[in-house]
Amino acid sequence: MKNEQNIFKLHAPYQPTGDQPQAIEALVKGFREGNQCQTLLGVTGSGKTFTMANVIAQLNKPTLVIAHNKTLAAQLYGEFKEVFPENAVEYFVSYYIDRFYNTIYRWIYDGIHQYLVEK
Repeated sequence: MKNEQNIFKLHAPYQPTGDQPQAIEALVKGFREGNQCQTLLGVTGSGKTFTMANVIAQLNKPTLVIAHNKTLAAQLYGEFKEVFPENAVEYFVSYYIDRFYNTIYRWIYDGIHQYLVEK
């Protein structure tokens, strides 16, 4: 049973425009049909975050958004906090993955360097 605390209410001074309504409809339909993993592609500034906020509001489900860097994570946090002021919006940055990639990079670099030195 849902109560008022479980409602994702979108606060925005504008409505979806351009391709956004079709993208929102397709994503919502896909999730309702059981497609739990979908991708939204768009160029910078095309309104992907606003589109996803509309999807979250229509599905009314807690959502995990993953960003590939801390700058984008902070930007997403700010934008979602703005359009969902009545809901909990949190973000967490893990440096573990960065360390993992740096370790892999170091192994590759050292291996290539050693290979070139031996030549």
